[in-house]
Amino acid sequence: MKQLILILACVLAGTFTHAQEKKVLVAYFSCTGNTETVAKAIAQATHATLYRIQAEKAYSAADLDWQDKQSRSSIEMGSTTSRPVLADKNAQAETYDILFLGYPIWWNQTPRIINTFIESYNLKGKTVIPFATSGSSSIQNSTNLLKKQYSDINWQTGRLLNNGTPDAIKWAKEVVKANL
Repeated sequence: MKQLILILACVLAGTFTHAQEKKVLVAYFSCTGNTETVAKAIAQATHATLYRIQAEKAYSAADLDWQDKQSRSSIEMGSTTSRPVLADKNAQAETYDILFLGYPIWWNQTPRIINTFIESYNLKGKTVIPFATSGSSSIQNSTNLLKKQYSDINWQTGRLLNNGTPDAIKWAKEVVKANL
C-alpha cells in the first residue's frame, strides 16, 4: 500500500511540475548578426525554441543603407503600413506561453517585418517580452509603439541588449522566472 501511495504521489508531482512549465519561444529578426547572437543566448539560457523571422527576399547591404532615402529599409520605414512578406509562417507563435521578440532598432522603431510577424499570429493575451539591439537608439520608443498598436498582447518590459550575451542570459533567466 505504501508503494502505491508513493507511486501515485510521484506521478501527481510530475504532472504538477509539468503543468507549471511554460513553453518559451525566442523569435528574432536580424540582418547583421547582432540581434541573432543575443537571441541565441536567450534561447539557450531559457531552454526556449529559437525561430528566425526572415523576409521572403533577404536584405542586402544596399537595402540596409539608412543614408540612402531610396534603400529598401528607408522606404519600408517611411510607411507605417508597409508589411514585408515573411519567408514562412512556421513559428507557431500562438502555441507558446512566453515569447521573447528580438529586433534591431530602425529609425527608433521596430522594423516593419516585426509588424508582419505579429499580425501573422494570434498573440492576444500572450506574454511578449521585446528585446533589441541598436547603435544609438533606446528600446523605449519601439516598445511604446508596439504596446499602442497591439494592445491585446500582454507586453512585458523590454530591454536593449548591447552589452553582449552575459547580460542577455542573466536578464532572460530573471524574466522567465518572474513569468512562471
